[in-house]
Amino acid sequence: MVFKHQHFHETPPEVEAEFPPSATLEGAVSDALASAGGIDASDVAVIAHGSEVTLSGTVQLESEIARAEEVALGVAGVTSVRNELRFTRPR
Repeated sequence: MVFKHQHFHETPPEVEAEFPPSATLEGAVSDALASAGGIDASDVAVIAHGSEVTLSGTVQLESEIARAEEVALGVAGVTSVRNELRFTRPR
């Protein structure tokens, strides 16, 4: 077997990021919500678009909505939060 080096004909190779910046930010916000006190974030989804984060899903208490936004804004790289969380009354 002969090994040949890759040739790109004067065009540098394109390297795709294994973890795009939005995925990294989403992970950081999700981790912060999971470890923050006063929030049950088990049904909260985090989606990042640039430095804006969207929180969606449900929480058990109305007070958790504001707390989730506060925690998300405290994560490095987040400049704004679109809070679409709803609360469901416990049965």
